[in-house]
Parts: sequence; C-alpha cells; structure tokens
Amino acid sequence: MVPQGIAERARVLRDLVNYHNYRYYVLDSPEIPDKEYDRLFRELQELEAAHPELLTPDSPTQRVGAPPLSEFAQVAHRQPMLSLNNAFDEAEVSAFDRRVREAAGRDDIEYEVDPKFDGLAISLTFENGVFTQGATRGDGYTGEDVTQNLRTVSAIPLRIAADKPPKLLEVRGEVLMLHKDFEALNAAQRAKGEKTFANPRNAAAGSLRQLDSRITASRKLTFFAYGVGEVEGWTLPKKFSDILLQLKAWHFPVAAESEVVHGVDGLLKYFHRLGEKRDKLPFDIDGVVYKVNDLRLQTELGYVSRAPRFAIAHKYPAQEEITQVLDIDVQVGRTGAITPVARLAPVFVGGVTVTNATLHNEDEVRRKDVRIGDWVSVRRAGDVIPEVVAVMHERRPKDAREFVMPKKCPVCGSHVVREEGEAVARCTGGLYCPAQRKQALLHFASRRALDIEGLGEKIVDQLVDNGIVHNPAGLYKLDMAKVANLERMAEKSATNLLAAIEKSRGTTLARFIYALGIRNVGEATAKDLARHFGSLDALMAADEEALMQVPDVGPVVAQSIAQFFAEQHNREVIEQLRAAGVHWPESAPQRKAESGALAGKTLVLTGTLPNMTRDEARGRIEAAGGKVAGSVSKKTDYVVAGADAGSKLTKAQELGVTILDEEALLRLLEPEAQGKLDF
Repeated sequence: MVPQGIAERARVLRDLVNYHNYRYYVLDSPEIPDKEYDRLFRELQELEAAHPELLTPDSPTQRVGAPPLSEFAQVAHRQPMLSLNNAFDEAEVSAFDRRVREAAGRDDIEYEVDPKFDGLAISLTFENGVFTQGATRGDGYTGEDVTQNLRTVSAIPLRIAADKPPKLLEVRGEVLMLHKDFEALNAAQRAKGEKTFANPRNAAAGSLRQLDSRITASRKLTFFAYGVGEVEGWTLPKKFSDILLQLKAWHFPVAAESEVVHGVDGLLKYFHRLGEKRDKLPFDIDGVVYKVNDLRLQTELGYVSRAPRFAIAHKYPAQEEITQVLDIDVQVGRTGAITPVARLAPVFVGGVTVTNATLHNEDEVRRKDVRIGDWVSVRRAGDVIPEVVAVMHERRPKDAREFVMPKKCPVCGSHVVREEGEAVARCTGGLYCPAQRKQALLHFASRRALDIEGLGEKIVDQLVDNGIVHNPAGLYKLDMAKVANLERMAEKSATNLLAAIEKSRGTTLARFIYALGIRNVGEATAKDLARHFGSLDALMAADEEALMQVPDVGPVVAQSIAQFFAEQHNREVIEQLRAAGVHWPESAPQRKAESGALAGKTLVLTGTLPNMTRDEARGRIEAAGGKVAGSVSKKTDYVVAGADAGSKLTKAQELGVTILDEEALLRLLEPEAQGKLDF
C-alpha cells in the first residue's frame, strides 16, 4: 500500500503539471519558469518510479512516447468524419447562405466561423473523462489508431478538466505544426544531414504517422478542437458556439479566431479580415469554415452525399509570386515518365521557399511558352505543388532559350519515346533505369507476374537504397547474409523470402512477359503473346507488323513491345535473368482458339476448386477460346463455383446463370482441355 501522503502528493503533482501544460501549450501564458516546471515534472517521475501503482493513463509523464508499433490498427468512427463542400468565390458563399435561409424560412442566419487549419483531422475519444483512443480521419468512416502518438501532443488533455465529465465524448479537431516549430525541426534536420520537410502540414503528417511514438514526441505538434462526434452523458447546448466554449472550459485548445457572425455579409467580412491576417498567423490555413450555429437547424438541414448542408469551407486562392526560370531540365518518374521541371530563383510562396516548379509535359511547356530566362508567376497549386502559372512576356530577356526534350534518358541513357496520342514522354529502359528500379522490382515480383511472396515495398526500398539490387536479375543473387541484415527482417522471414525467390525461377512464358513491365502489355496480352509466339526469342525477334498479327494487339501495343526489346539494356537484363536460372516451358506457336465449346463464352471463377488452382482453370478456359471475367452480370454464360464460393455464386443464382463445378467444367472443356498448356 502506498502511504496516503505520497498518493496525495502524486495527485497534486499530476494536477499541477497538467495545469501548467495547459497554461503553456494552450493559453501560451506560462505562470512559472521552465526550471520550476522541470522540478515538478521530475518529482512526479520519481514518485511513479518508486511506486508504479501510482501511474495512471492520464499522467503527464506518459507523453514521452511508447515502444514502437509494427503497424497501425484500424478504427471505425462512431460517427463519420465527413468532408466539407468548398466555395471558391463570393457567389458560391451567397448561394450557400440562400439555401440555408430558404430551408430555415428566415432571413437572418447566425453562423459560427473558424479558420480552416492546414493539418490533419483527428478524433479523440474520452471515456469517463480519460483519453482512451485517437484516430486519423482516414476515408471518413475508418481511420488509423494513432493513440500513442497523440498522447505525446502536449496540447491534448489526457483527462477532461471537469468534476463530472461526459461518459463518452468524441472531440474532433486538427493536429498541426506551428511555424516556429516547423522551422526549428527543419534546422535540426539540416544539422543532422537529414531530409527537410516541404511545409508544416507534411511535417505534421510525417510526425503523426510514425510507428515509433518517441519520434513523434521529439517533434512539437499542436492541436485545435473544432467540434464533437459521439456524445453520451452530456446534453448538448442549443448553439454550436457554446460547444466550443464548453470544450475550451474543459481545457481543449480552440482557435482564438473563432467568431459568431450574421448573414452572408458577416461571412465575407470575416473571410477578408482573416485573409489579411493570414501571413501573420502562427499556423497555416487554407480557408475558413462556416457552420450554421443553431444545432436544431443543423439537424433539419442534414447531409447531402458525403458532406453536411449546414457547413461549407471557403478556400483562399493559391498564393502566387514572380521569379525567374534559371533552367529547365527533366525528372524521370517511377514509371519512366519524363517531366520537365523549371529550376527557379528561390522565391517564398505560400509559406515555403520554392526553387522548382513542375511544367507537367512538353505540350504544357509549349502551351505556356516557358523559356529558360523567363520571368514567371509561380503558384503552389492547392497550397502544395509549385507550378508555373504564366509567363511575363513583357519581361522576356533577349537571350531566353526554348526547352528541348532530351532524346535519351538523363538517368540511364535509354531512348525517350512519346507515343502517338499521349502527352507524356517516357524512358524505354524499364528493366535497367535506376529511376524506375523500385517500380520494376515490385511489378516483377507481383502476384500475377513472378509471384515472389514477401517482396513488398519496404524490402524493395532497402534493397535499392542500399545498392544491393540494381535490376530484377539481382534478386537471384541474394543470400541469407544480405537479406537477414535488412531492417525488420528476422531469420524466418529471410528464409521465406529466399524460398519464394527460388520458387519463382520456374514460371510460365506469359508470366515472364507480363513481369517485364512492358508498357501497354497487361496479363491478358502477355498470354496472347506467349500463345502466339511460343517462345521468348520468337517474341523478341518480331517486328511491329508481326506483333500486330496477335489478337487484340494494335499499333500502339506493337510499338511499345518493339521499343522495349529494341533497347539493349532491357535485353541484357533478360539474359541475366536466364543466366540466373529463370525458366519456363516453351512450345510451338499457337493460334488463339476461335472455335470449341467455350468460344465466345464468358465465365466467372469463384471459390476453391478441388484439383485446379484459379490460374490453371483460367488458362484452360482461355485456351478453349473462353473469356474469364471478374464479376457476374447478365452477360455471364457460366459461373464455375468451388468450396467457399461467396457473393458471386449468390448473384449467379439470382440472375439464373448456369453454375458449374470442376467436373462439369472439365466435361465442357473436352476435347480442348487435352494437351493445352497455361502459358
């Protein structure tokens, strides 16, 4: 038993530290020096260490961060966290006010108005006054459980400051990073030689979604409440503004800029007034939020689609500045897309210093007539992505130079091509190009390709970033020493991954063709190519005219295939894969079946068949001229159902579609099923 005096001292210390946290983080008005606060905090830590039974979930000592998670759990919101419709001009705001007035049957509407924070929406759950769970907005219906991380945010109370708190209270609000804390974080990142953040919102998002809450605790996030969700044990007041006043009384931070106004004139005056103060605010906003203040009227207005009728967000226009284009070069994306990028004289736009701006594609450069040396207007589109809006032609220098799209990839030297009808130019070195390396590996290992189970995005990131694997052939050179040293890769996981890689050496020609990642060649086209040519060498030797003899292969697809195999880099990787032991059965060329029991028929597979895998069944059906669809419709001829068949079987029964088991399918396939291979 803890002596009563010690237990009481711990309670007093918890209350004192929580109170001074509130004064410092919420009111920005500390009452005691930092040294005195530190003394109180250390005394509480020492008492809890000596008497662990004194430790409570709402103790301020629990904000330091908990052991890392392996992943975030999913949380279903009790009430959906719906998004707001947007207004971009005064006419749309007037229309919103008119709709509200007409529905209410009166001319003067009272609104509660707030800044629209540029952060992350979250929901906080308090049970009997104690913070028990915090979740991100997610898709509005399901979010991620980030409770451990939110406990580290000092502005969020761990216990409601009330003698009789509600039995259940969901507080809705925004997590964000103040400008001063963002600047301090980036300064610290630069000092450590680590990547800096583009803006406070990105910094807040990256910090809140850390699996290790100790990282979140090391970064200063803040929180503002702007509403409530599910409530039990508290009778809501009649006005929304009174909800915010009560939250404030319970020590939740509420924006000081919140106001109550009347009519559309009040809305627009608030919008312009806050807009004038926008650059001086300690946090980023991208607009303001208008809500009908009468809660009964809110209920009467209700919702439309995924947004409330009683509220709207009025967005500020993207901020623009003038600067000079110093150069135009290109970036190569993960899929090989070549994007022109303007290198700019540094300019402060929308709260960050911008030095680059996307020009999207070659046609966009020509349309806007952007030249090297031009003075241009730059905007952060959506307050995030910098883009060139317009050229100041009257300021164009005489030596301004036009941009020329490179003919070879600046990363790997492969040819750059632009297909007819497409705006985007692309690098053709898909298997070789370092810029496309991660995407190429992920596609190569995907289930419909070589099916290397366990080779996910995080493993690929490490293999590429550490220079271990440079192309798909490098996967077959991995050994236990290399794999086991990867982060979060235990011996068993490493053994399973190496076994999956070994198993993938034996595949089918169709899977291998699909795994190469040739543009416009999907799974069905890969099967048609395998069936038509029978061997990889025959496919690689085919010209565009020969390729167009394959069913469903037109000029665009034929050109993509020919360009891919014309690139020596790609051929070298293919030879490395063959040398590594990747193999498949080949056969004489075959024409796609145009007659037989399944010619022109559409089948759907569902459930588990007793003797065939789903892929084997698909291969036999397609070899017999049939088509396998993913969903049941009136156009479906047969549904092949195995064990544990689900909703597809139910729908087939409702539509009267003929249902087959495996035995019936095999009877239907005869004689086509005999001797057919799943390429």
